[in-house]
Amino acid sequence: MTGTASTPDTGDTALADALSGLAVAAPSDLFDRVAARWAFVEGPVEDAYVAFTRSGIVSVVPAASVGDEEGFATAFRHYFGRPLVRAERPPVGVEDALRTGNATGLQFDLVGRTAFERDVLEMTLQIPPGELRPYSWIAWQIDRPRAVRAVGTALGHNPVPLLIPCHRVVRSDGSMGQYGFGTDMKRRLLEGEGVDVDRVEALVRGGSSLVGDEIARVVCMPTCRRLTSVEPARQRGFRSLPAAEAEGYRPCDECRPAGSTGAHGRLSL
Repeated sequence: MTGTASTPDTGDTALADALSGLAVAAPSDLFDRVAARWAFVEGPVEDAYVAFTRSGIVSVVPAASVGDEEGFATAFRHYFGRPLVRAERPPVGVEDALRTGNATGLQFDLVGRTAFERDVLEMTLQIPPGELRPYSWIAWQIDRPRAVRAVGTALGHNPVPLLIPCHRVVRSDGSMGQYGFGTDMKRRLLEGEGVDVDRVEALVRGGSSLVGDEIARVVCMPTCRRLTSVEPARQRGFRSLPAAEAEGYRPCDECRPAGSTGAHGRLSL
């Protein structure tokens, strides 16, 4: 899907005319108080519309889910109560982030999100491309192990999907779960990052949510990059972390299966 150029609509022109008639100099952040800018960005799997202010990225929507720029503008106004004005280009780094799957260097404008929601989104941002984490993993890593359902709710309201990768979050049993833009899109995004979705689903059907290295006696989540160097013959499935620990396995220091401890940093959103 490709973007199309457009001229400012009558709403944009009226806004510009009104601002130009101010009797005194406008504050530097006036525009961001009443509107946001938008740009179309081509992605390796899904193209996207991106809305942003000087404070950061406000909203990301897969282009296929809104049809065209008018649909995006309508949806944005509905959820954020502000009009959009087309920008010449997206924020620096957005195109690279969509291509690489790593958006940790971007700035996000998450005004209106609770502290808990921001913690959830911050931790989700740390999930590496091509890897999956369950809702319970996020709950443990933000020190709210009983808030698994609330984590799911927070991700269901993620305003910047694709960049903050809620598509990499799965159910605690390892199954794919739901996605706001449909399970087919979730699968496309994950497979575009190199996730073998069929293998993960086969493990789940077999009752395994974790995979152990029989030689190193380390247990990982199925998509952990550590397992890429472990021969299949050395891999063993486990239903849970306690089941693996009962047989002498320790949790991986890289993927940190839910329920294990491990240092983790905080990113500034």
